[in-house]
Amino acid sequence: MTTPPKKPKTLLKLLFALVIALIFLSIGLAAFHKTPWSVPLEDKLRKNPLTASDANLTAAKPVFSEYCANCHGDSGKGDGSDAMMYDPSPSDLTDAKHMNTLTDGEIFYQITQGRKPMPSFRKKLTEDQRWRLVILVRSLASPTTPPPAPTTTPQPPPKKVMAGL
Repeated sequence: MTTPPKKPKTLLKLLFALVIALIFLSIGLAAFHKTPWSVPLEDKLRKNPLTASDANLTAAKPVFSEYCANCHGDSGKGDGSDAMMYDPSPSDLTDAKHMNTLTDGEIFYQITQGRKPMPSFRKKLTEDQRWRLVILVRSLASPTTPPPAPTTTPQPPPKKVMAGL
């Protein structure tokens, strides 16, 4: 009796190892690949029909607390109780440098459409509620207290004395 050659088993094991390696590689790349939001130009250019008022901010706060704070945190820093469960982690809405790069239309689009892991709020919130959230999000990125006063009083520059006058 002759025994079958061992090459096919070795080749099969090699192919299986290659498939497993490709699966882990694709999972690893997906975990580190963070793509920016792709917002259509028409949506970027949308203007908020509501004015930034105390009434709109007050109306937005309970909506933010119910739908946003678990991930973004009560103050919007992205440190909510559920934030650690998500990748990518929730945005820091207090980051003025980043938030100032976004139009109101982009923020509204992101709230409306969502993107994993953030859900879409198109059906959960009215259009006015979403626009009010845009106002609230904007307020989180702007300082609520004035910057600290300088520690020393600025002195006027010394007067120059011109010779010959």
